Order: sequence, then structure tokens, then C-alpha cells
Amino acid sequence: MPSVRRVSHEFLERQGLTTVFGNPGSNELPFLTGLPDGFRYVLGLHEGAVVGMADGFAQATGRPVLVNLHAASGSGNAMGALTNAVASRTPLVVVAGQQVRSAIGPEANLASVDAPSLMKPLVGWAAEPAYAGDVPRALAQAVFEAGLQRRPTYLSVPYDDWDAEADANASAVLDRRVHRAAAPGANQARWLVERVTGARRPALVLGGDIDSAGLFDEAVRLAERLGGPVWAAPSQFRLPFPNRHPLFRGVLPAGIAPVSEAFEGHDLVLVLGAPVFRYHEYLPGRYLPEGTRLVQVTGDAPAAARAPMGEALVADPGEVIALLLEALGEPEVPAGAHRPVPEPPSEEGPALHPEQVFAALRDESPEDTAYVVESTSTTGAWWRQMDLRHPGSYYFPAAGGLGFGLPGAVGVAMGMPDRPVVGVIGDGSANYGITALWTAAQHRVPLTVVLLRNGTYGALRWFSGLLGVADAPGLDIPGLDFTRIAEGYGVAARHVGGVEELRAELARPVDGPRLIQVDTALTSPS
Repeated sequence: MPSVRRVSHEFLERQGLTTVFGNPGSNELPFLTGLPDGFRYVLGLHEGAVVGMADGFAQATGRPVLVNLHAASGSGNAMGALTNAVASRTPLVVVAGQQVRSAIGPEANLASVDAPSLMKPLVGWAAEPAYAGDVPRALAQAVFEAGLQRRPTYLSVPYDDWDAEADANASAVLDRRVHRAAAPGANQARWLVERVTGARRPALVLGGDIDSAGLFDEAVRLAERLGGPVWAAPSQFRLPFPNRHPLFRGVLPAGIAPVSEAFEGHDLVLVLGAPVFRYHEYLPGRYLPEGTRLVQVTGDAPAAARAPMGEALVADPGEVIALLLEALGEPEVPAGAHRPVPEPPSEEGPALHPEQVFAALRDESPEDTAYVVESTSTTGAWWRQMDLRHPGSYYFPAAGGLGFGLPGAVGVAMGMPDRPVVGVIGDGSANYGITALWTAAQHRVPLTVVLLRNGTYGALRWFSGLLGVADAPGLDIPGLDFTRIAEGYGVAARHVGGVEELRAELARPVDGPRLIQVDTALTSPS
């Protein structure tokens, strides 16, 4: 009989999980030995960077991705990064090593006691097989659960299991496929069409799931037939709609009262592919204006269940968009009439205004560039200057936890090698995932990192004003030179001064990873 390892490797190969992001310890080596030809192991130097790269790669490719982590210590290091993968509904399959079975009970060094509980409630499913023969089936369940739930899963495997002989039924998993269909039934479809077509002033709110599912263009067609305003849901991690389209009103503010104010005068708010809602700032008020009804359509059943208001339909948003397009008439708004971009403010002195940087990016980068953004204090400047018209153009840390940006940019660039990718990273954010630069250098990833250096945690400075705690310590980070750090990791780097120097550097062809450091003035997120 073949070994558990051989059956498991073949299953992963058949499922297309042949790119493995990892940082192994001793417990993981027995799983990694004998990887078949065609597998690629992408080493990260810290588990947070490993998960961030895998998250970006999975979002870019639209497929589950295998993550290989060490037992409790390595898995614990990865948990902060996993919060972003959970919020972006990224199907990561985390396989972690465990001590040999006989050493777990006595809590030998590197044993992870009750390993599945370590990762809960972050992951959607976690297990440690009861015996070696169940490893291939449990691995298959981890893969299928990640795809079905669109959420990371976690499997802890004692390292002596991999050499064990597989039982006679183990190969049954090799040909398994699990599919999901979620089209609304006839009564549900009729109810939804009546709600939408009967609305006098409908508004549309789109979530990151729309872009993740490849529904960007379909959402534009639906919006133009509805003819009402379109918002991106609060705390957005993907851009589901062209941001300069005449119907687009921007990203909803992440507070109860301002969201309600945005919906004034609308009798129906149709929310597609988003939770209702991921608030951040504590700005209490009514959830909805008087006379406004909300209908949420999502494939995320827990998001539908926990919403505090409105009616929800758990269904595939793509099926619902197709249904509504068939029911609605000709477009009310002609396509292609995009809003102009304002002139960026000029900045005197050694530091550029962030809008000047983003205007340069917009003008000098190809139109289909994908941007991975983790500069939280420049959000308002970003949306004022950018003109994003293509699917998959924008990625942001979904849970707000820093450390996704640099690794995520590396993963997105690896997942879309034929598309330009730019990471727009703040100096406060960069330190959380800086080791991803080494991986980018080792794999010659074609990636441009624009490092915005303002010497402080800009978003925290803004929050300190909102909360009335201006004397809080730990907000400044002077003395960092990311060009020297990048060069130490093997990445070409340059510190640019003025706008013309920045534009000239951006216009140069990309040959592997590069970092461009630019000093910027402090701005607020709004």
C-alpha cells in the first residue's frame, strides 16, 4: 500500500494545490519530503508574511492555496495575518505539523496540545485526524471546507502519520469533487424581483465578494439598469465597481449614523456580496432612515444571520445579478461617462502630498495595474486620484490588521504574472511584513513597491484626535530607511525626491522586484 504522504500529495496535485506557501519547522519536514515534480514551495521568513503572500495569491488566482506552518509557535505567529484572510473570505488550507502521536499527551517540546482549538474561532474548520489512516480524508475535508465556506481551514498532522501505510480506502479521496450551487428558488426570485422593480429610488451597495467572484462587469451592467447610486460597502478589501463611474458614490463610511445619512431618500438599498455592515468608528444612530428597506444578497450564510436589520437572501450574487438583469429594462445611464480626476494639490518642501504620488501612479502605470494598498492614512487621497476600471485592481487588508500589504503584493504578483502589480505601502505598515521582500527577490517577482514614508502612524494620529488622546505615546517611527532594508533583502531600491523623479522612476520597465521610497506629508484618511 502507498504511504499516507503519497496519497495526500497526489490528492493535492489533482486539486491543483501545487504552490505551497510556508515556513517549516522540524515537525513539517516529513510532509515536505518527496514533493512531486511540479510542486513549488514558496518560503517566507515569518509566518505572518507567509499567510499574507498566500492570501494575495489565492485572491489573485481565485483558487484555494496550501499553507504550511509549524505547530503552535508558527501557527500562533500566523494568526494576526489570518484575520485578514477570514475577512476577505480567502480559502486558505493551513496544514501544520504536530509532534509524533506518542509525544502529544506528555506535552513534549513542539507538541501542540489540542491543536484544533488553537486556531478557533478564526478558521472555519479545524481538526487533527484521530489516526494516521484518516489523514487523506481529513486533508480532503480541509480543502473542500475552505472552498465551500470561503474561509481558511486548519489541519494538524502528527509527523509520524506521513510515513504510515495508507489503508485500502484511502485512494477514494483522489477522485472526489465537491460543488455548490445557490440559485434562488422560484418564490425567492419572484419576491426579489418585485422588491427591486417596485422601488422608486433604489440604491446599490456592493461588497468585495463581487470582485472576488469575477462579477465586476456584471455589477456595472446591473447598476446602469437600476440607474441609482452605487456605493462600495464599508471596510472594503476589493473594489467591486469602477471608482470614477458616474453612478459611483465611493466607499461608505464605517459608522452607523453616516451610513444611514447616505441612504436618505432611498426606499430600497440592495446589498450584494457584502456583510451588513462592517462598522468601525463608533458613530451611533438609526441603522436606516425612516421608510428605507434593505435587502442583502450574499453567499455567506453567517453574514446574513448576524446582520442587525433588513431582509437577507443567502444565494450566489452572480445568479441574482443575472436574474435582475433579465427582469430589468434598458440601461438608464449610458456606459463610459466617467467622472474627471481633480488636479492634485502641490506640496512645498521635501515631502510630496500623497495625491501627487497617486496622480503619478495613475498616469505612469498601465491601465490594468493591480494595486495592493496598505497606507491607511492616505485613503481619501487615494480615491480622489485613482481611476480604476478593471476587475481585480484593488486589494486592501480586509480586517484592518497591518502586515497584509507587502506580502499580499508579492502573492498577487505571483498569482498574476502577466499583469502589472504595485504595492502602495506606508512606512508604519511595511515593518509588519517586511520579510516578504526576500521572497520577492528569490523568485524574481515582477513587483513595484511604492513606500510612502511620513515617519509616523498616520491613521493612529488621526484617531488620537478623534478620541481626544493627543498625548498618546508610540505614534512616531523616525529613522527608517527602507532603501537600505530592501537592498539587504536583495531588492533594488531608490529614494526619489520630486514628482518628476518619481514619474521617471515609475515609467522604467520592471525587471524583478523594486522599491521606490518617497517622503510624503501627513494627511488624514478622509
